[in-house]
Order: sequence, then structure tokens, then C-alpha cells
Amino acid sequence: MPDKYINIHNLKISESLSKFVEEELLTETDVSSDKFWLGFEKTVNELEPKNRELISIRETLQKKIDDWHIKNKGNEIKLNEYKNFLLEIGYLKKEGPDFSIETENVDDEITKIAGPQLVVPIMNARYALNAANARWMSLYDSLYGTDVIEQSEDSVSERYDPLRGEMVIKYARDFLDKYFPLKNLSWNKITSIAVKEGKLKPLKGADIFDLDEEQKFIGHRGEADNPSAIILKNNNLHIEILRDPRAFSAQQDHAGISDIILEAAVSTICDNEDSVAAVDAEDKVVCYRNWLGLMKGNLKTQFEKDGKLFERKLNPNRSYISKDGKGLKLHGRSLLLVRNVGHLMTNPSIILSNGNEVPEGIMDAFMTVAAAIHDLKNKTNSRTGSIYIVKPKMHGPEETEFTDLIFSKVEEVLGLKKYTCKIGIMDEERRTSSNLKECIRTLKNRVFFINTGFLDRTGDEMHTSMEAGPMIKKGDMKSSKWILAYENNNVDVGLKCGLSGKAQIGKGMWAMPDKMKDMMEQKIGHLKAGANCAWVPSPTAAALHTLHYHETNIFDEQSKIIKREKAKLDDLLTVPVANRPNWSVEEINSEISNSAQTLLGYVVRWIDQGVGCSKVPDINNVGLMEDRATLRISSQHIANWIHHGITTKIQVTEIMKEMAKIVDNQNKSDPKYVKMSDDFDRSLAFKTACDLIFKGKEQPSGYTEPLLHLNRLKKKLNLN
Repeated sequence: MPDKYINIHNLKISESLSKFVEEELLTETDVSSDKFWLGFEKTVNELEPKNRELISIRETLQKKIDDWHIKNKGNEIKLNEYKNFLLEIGYLKKEGPDFSIETENVDDEITKIAGPQLVVPIMNARYALNAANARWMSLYDSLYGTDVIEQSEDSVSERYDPLRGEMVIKYARDFLDKYFPLKNLSWNKITSIAVKEGKLKPLKGADIFDLDEEQKFIGHRGEADNPSAIILKNNNLHIEILRDPRAFSAQQDHAGISDIILEAAVSTICDNEDSVAAVDAEDKVVCYRNWLGLMKGNLKTQFEKDGKLFERKLNPNRSYISKDGKGLKLHGRSLLLVRNVGHLMTNPSIILSNGNEVPEGIMDAFMTVAAAIHDLKNKTNSRTGSIYIVKPKMHGPEETEFTDLIFSKVEEVLGLKKYTCKIGIMDEERRTSSNLKECIRTLKNRVFFINTGFLDRTGDEMHTSMEAGPMIKKGDMKSSKWILAYENNNVDVGLKCGLSGKAQIGKGMWAMPDKMKDMMEQKIGHLKAGANCAWVPSPTAAALHTLHYHETNIFDEQSKIIKREKAKLDDLLTVPVANRPNWSVEEINSEISNSAQTLLGYVVRWIDQGVGCSKVPDINNVGLMEDRATLRISSQHIANWIHHGITTKIQVTEIMKEMAKIVDNQNKSDPKYVKMSDDFDRSLAFKTACDLIFKGKEQPSGYTEPLLHLNRLKKKLNLN
């Protein structure tokens, strides 16, 4: 049944949300329910018209750009004319003087420690806990369980392959030799470890050796002459060498080493946006409650595995004895950031006095910040007293300035010091990329993060330039002129604005969670590009990707990059149209089939099961992490090709039906799955997927949320 509304002042608020705020969110804070809702109503009445105006500006600019391309159809785009036009309509802004960001009270995980960053759907408590606890991960498990170590042909046991185990141990010892070398000895040769007079003393028989760089030894646990763990540090990342001769994993080890624990997911984004399917108060309360549990430190969840019941909760800090004999602790959990939604969507959880739904981004701001007040008291997450909000899908400096205004108002209502809320700018929209310096300027006291590598950026590129001509193939986008300039420009601007050592400059997601060997070969490129954090799809991927940060000192790389030739705006604005494409019918159908299959695989879970992010098998059965950004690309690409006559609606419909059968077959082992191909006309998921393409040109900025939310709500009403 739909949620009931209750009246609070002039707002109609879903009963479940009101109850959550009253009984959970605000308890043990200094903010009363009345103060909260009065401040909320005053703020939202002030900001909602501005929010609508900003969305209207997007539509006006898009119409002007469409008209310009239609007027110039058939002519080569002259970049000077195009740039002057974009300046004239206010799409491009004149760049102001140089400046450096002034963000204060930022945690070391953002400023000093470079490492992997996880993104986790906050709607799933178990996943969120796994991500928070992924600050410390087993290297042995991460190697043994992935394709980084090749499967040996002579496996003697289905349960454990000792040859593979030996390869894991050798890999781990080689890692120690590379980054924590001993003087005149390999870690492969040691037989014991001791700590004497505050120094690490590995042994080979009776012979005692030293670390090459003694400062990398941080401390130990257990007895000094026979420690149970050794703590080392390289490039500000800790590792723990665990010793337990009785452990199964130590049976093949002369020194009794049972594992190496890596500091892995240094920070984690708890996501309310692209990776969740939250469309009403019921869904939003689940998200807010999980975030509140993380901020209070009491989130728990139970689950069943192999007939046994397990409980998951947050890990404690890790204790150790420092080299000068003091008892100290290392932070046990990832630094948690929260991603709110963007400015576009509204939500039926709250109805305003003018009858409009509440802007979801403003609601997210109040709820997620109020939850984080609990952490400001105990400082378990942020030791500096900051709240970290990642804000997506902002278009240009007016919208980033609006975000600053939102959080200034939230701070006022909740009685927080100005600039307590720090903002991460996701560089994923064309107008933001083109005006990034001015976007950062509007948030110079709040920005803690900028990031590139987002597929939303490609979706926006396609939609903004929809009338320019047919887009090149999706695979060719990766080597197009604009995308290379986009990646470089983000780092160039970030360094120029003083982010190095003060904020994260990040790169996007590795989308193939089963292809860890490929990730280890390729993702080092993100560090070479100057990123001090990069996204990974799982705790295991975080453990493996952290090895790259031992290999490369990011801050050294950034000091080199700042001297290079800067990316050019002309390149950034080069539209990726195909110049007189002569693709064969087979090529065209193959491209569409690939997009249609992943599109359907994602949408069917979103609409029917409310799964916002999942590993979807592609047409070759390779599992890819799909979310709304990948969906935006696929739907916009096909819509563009239909619009420019590369294909037709009839052809695409037939391909969609064929691909739906493949997706149905790929999901046959899921007991909750409902086939699309049994009745295409009655499958809401199939119709939604088709609408995303056939109505794609008309969707605001090409976003998929309006159609997904509309149809998920329909599905939920039918189910209930």
C-alpha cells in the first residue's frame, strides 16, 4: 500500500519518514523534531523555486545547442564559432583568476593517504558493512580467490590447491621484497621474526637481519621476541604481517607467517544515487537508516550462508605496540563518505505547500547530514569533525554554487559550524568539465574531491550533441579526442587549484569484478594519470588495487604532472560524431545488440526487483558492473542512431526482443526473475527499456531516472 501522509506545519510527510526522523534520526542530538521540520520547510520553500529554475536553464541551453547544430547541419563544426556560441548563451563561462582551495579540517584519508575507493549501495546493509570493513583485507585470500594467480594444472584437492597456495606465498614475499626490502636477504628465506630495541629483526636460523629502510617499521603485536603481527608502512599505507604457525595458511611457511593484511579501501562512498533503486519513502528510509547506523557505529545485519546464521557489524580499531613501546591504534574502518542524489529528481516522500514533490537532493542533504551529527560527537568516522558529501550530476558553476547554498542552509538549521559539510564534485557532465575551475571556485571552502572517468560524462556528451550527427561507436569513445582531454583537464585543473595534499583527485570504476588480472595490469594507469584515489567494485579489488599505491607515490607523480602542457578546451569540446560512417548492417546490428543486451539486463532487475547496481553478464557472458550511467550511454547511443537514420525503431525493437530472450536465459537460475519474453506487451521492465531508447532524445539531459522511477513505482504498487 502507498505510504500515508501526515501534516507537519505546511508539509505533507510520509508517515514512515516522519516516524524515522522523530524516533531514530534526531534522538540523542540537540535538534528537536519541531526545529528540524520548521527549518526544513523554510529552507525548501526558499530553495525549491531556484532548483526548478536551474533545471529549466538546462532545458533552455539544450534547446539552443540543438538549434545551433540543426542550423549548421552538414557543415564541419568550426570550434571557434562553436565556442563563441557557447560563451554567448552562457554555457561556457569566462575563467577567473587563479586561486587555491581553502577547505579545512579534512581527514588524512583524503589529504595524505592515497588508495582505492569503494562505492557501495547504501540500501544493502551487508554490502555497506563489508565496504566499511574493507579498510583491512587479506592479501592471501585476495590472490588465492582471483585470476591474479593462475590455476595450476596439477591441483591435488578440490578444497585446497597447495601449489596455488605456494604461488600466493611467493607473490606475497615478492611484494615484501619490493617495498619492504631486507638488507642482504630475501623475505623468502626468513625463518623467524623478532623485535629488539624498537627495531624489526627478521632471522634466518641464528642470523639476524635488518630492514633496508628502518622507518617503515611501525610496531608489533604479541611478545617482542615472538610477535603475532608486524606492522609496516609504505607510502602512508600500512600492512600487517600475521604470524600463527598453527593456522592452515602457515603450514607451508618456514617463518610461521599466516597472512599479510593490507590497508586497502581507505575511503568508501555510501551511495544513495546510481547504485540504488530508491523511489519512495519506504526505500529512502532504508537508505537513511543504514547511513545512520554507520554514523552511530551500531549498524548490524544477519544473513544465512550454508545453513548457518552469521552477524555482520563494524570492525573495531586495530591495536598495536609502537616501536617506542606505546599502546596505539590504527583506524579499523574505511573513511565513509555519502553520495546524495543530484538536482533533477523529486520524491513523493514529502509534498510541499505548493503541491510539488520535494527536490530529492535537498531532502538527502538534510537527512544524511542530520545522521552524521552522531559521528560529530564521537568522531569515530571523521576525526576532524567533517561530514563528506559527494554531489553528482551538477551542470556548471551555477549548480555547484547552489549546492554550496543548500549545505549552508542545512548547517544553519542543524546548528553546525559553517563548512562542516565538505563536498565532492563529480566531473560527469559536459558543462561542468568545460567550466571545472569555476565550479571548484564556488566550493573552494568545501571541496574535498573531484573525480573523472564517469560514463555519465559520455552519456551527457551524446545528449548535448544529439543533433550534431551520428555518434561514433561506444568502444571508440575511449580513444576520442574529448575523453582524453576530459581526463587530463580534470587533473590539470585540480592541481592548479591546489588540491594536491588537500583533496582527492580521483578516477572512475573498474567495471569487471572477475577480471582482476586485467585490473592489475591496467589500473596502475590511474595513478600514472595523477589520481590519489580510484574506484573499485569490491573489497577484494580494493585489496589488489592497493598494491599499485605501494608501487607509485602519487604526490610525486602529481608534482611532475603539474608541469606538463595543459589539456585544451578545443579538444574537450570536439564532438564525437562519425564522419560519413560506412558501417555494414552487421556492424550496426552488433553495436545495437551489445547495448540492448546490457540495457535490458540492468533494467529488468531495477524495475522488477529494485536492484540499483549489479553485475550483469554482457553479450559474451562477461560480468560487468552496470548502473544508471552505463544505462544512460546505451540508451542515448541507440536513440542517436535512430534519430540520424543509422537504424530504425522497427529494427531496434526486433533486436530488443532477441536480446530479451538472451537476458531471460542468463537469469534462469534466479527464482525471483520474471521473463520478459513470455509476454513483451505485459512486461513493464521490457517496456521501460524500450522507452529509455525511443523517448531518450526527450529525456532531461538524457537521464534515465525519470522513466525508471515512474515505472518502478508502478511495479511496487502492483506488487503491494
